[in-house]
Amino acid sequence: MAEARGVLRRDVCGVIAAFERSPLRAGDFAFAQLMPALFSPRATTIARSALVGLIALPIAVPAFAMLWVRTPWARGEHAAIVQPIPFDHRLHAGPLRIDCRYCHAGADRSASAGLPSTRQCVTCHTPLWMSSAPMAPVRQSIATGRPIPWQRVTQLPDFVYFDHSIHISKGVGCETCHGRVDQMAQVRQVAPLTMTWCVDCHRDPGRRLRPVRDVTVMGWTRPSAVDSLGVVLLARNHVRSLVNCSTCHR
Repeated sequence: MAEARGVLRRDVCGVIAAFERSPLRAGDFAFAQLMPALFSPRATTIARSALVGLIALPIAVPAFAMLWVRTPWARGEHAAIVQPIPFDHRLHAGPLRIDCRYCHAGADRSASAGLPSTRQCVTCHTPLWMSSAPMAPVRQSIATGRPIPWQRVTQLPDFVYFDHSIHISKGVGCETCHGRVDQMAQVRQVAPLTMTWCVDCHRDPGRRLRPVRDVTVMGWTRPSAVDSLGVVLLARNHVRSLVNCSTCHR
């Protein structure tokens, strides 16, 4: 047993002596035993970036969508809508003072405001004006019996129910939602039409009410001498503050 221990001691001492005589330092010897890297630094960076992207993408896409729908571009605010006929509201609702309901006859009796028939447009214009180039779509509509393809400017989502008649009958002016169309050569959407915008009005409707006889008046101003006009109109028109979901989502 003692002899075996002596042999083992001599072997260990020999290894230590050989290591001390070697020109390699301990750190160099350890590094020499390591395997070369399987991937280059560039490949490692790409792999890490891909992993970060896979984690961030499911969060970034919904967040971007929620932010996008809240922008004016997604809602169509102030977007230029090209119509088949260059109908100028500045002339018709301005100097000519044509009531909104002459063309949009359904505004005070149905959910949709509606559009005039082609023949209703013809009755207002002279034969000379009807033969002009801008009125070519009108002449074609009369000849074919097909309505003029007007493009919708203000449009709510399909899941939102809006009734023009109830708002008109309660004293909500046309310009409250549509803006000063008497100053627009090309009508555009001016209101955000978001749920917050609508609910804010429903919470406090008195500030936006006017006498029913003035609902189509452009540039209407609240009489300064009547501070309680909103309160009076709320009672007179039986206006309720409806903020439950089923009011608009049916």
